Amino acid sequence: MSEIDEQDGVGERDAFERLWTPHRIVYIKGEGKPTTSDEADCPFCRIPSMDDAEGLIVHRGEVAYAVLNLYPYNAGHVLVCPYRHVADYTDLTDEETLEVGEITKDAMRALRTVTSPGGFNLGMNQGPVAGAGISAHLHQHVVPRWGGDANFLPVIGQTKTMPQLLGDTRDMIAAAWPTTKD
Repeated sequence: MSEIDEQDGVGERDAFERLWTPHRIVYIKGEGKPTTSDEADCPFCRIPSMDDAEGLIVHRGEVAYAVLNLYPYNAGHVLVCPYRHVADYTDLTDEETLEVGEITKDAMRALRTVTSPGGFNLGMNQGPVAGAGISAHLHQHVVPRWGGDANFLPVIGQTKTMPQLLGDTRDMIAAAWPTTKD
């Protein structure tokens, strides 16, 4: 047995390369997740009071804003949220519905500029049984996708590698945000 095979009596190395992502334990354990449906406990109500870099905000509209997902499925994963604390899509005002849609389109345009994705997943999870991690405050997911971006690692290893820091991603998307409509 070589020196590299021994680990001070804790076992032998195997053939696996390990990518340690200890920051994910916060998400897995649900730490920092709202325990109530109250606005005071809602991260989507608190984020707009932060400066853009601290809150990872890429765009502020009149009644809605775009923010990077703190636990992204892919690099550039944006959430579009109304400022108002509202849980159900059918409870949005016409103005909120329109701006959530417009910001979603602008997020796609900005992401195409900076990341050249092959496609997007767009969606809202309404209620905990539908997969909403924070069900008390509606948010639209804008997830850029590339060929081969889903592999065994997230499926088997419960780990997703991210090629860029969130702050750097926020800066790139905010700088590419469309100022005029096509």
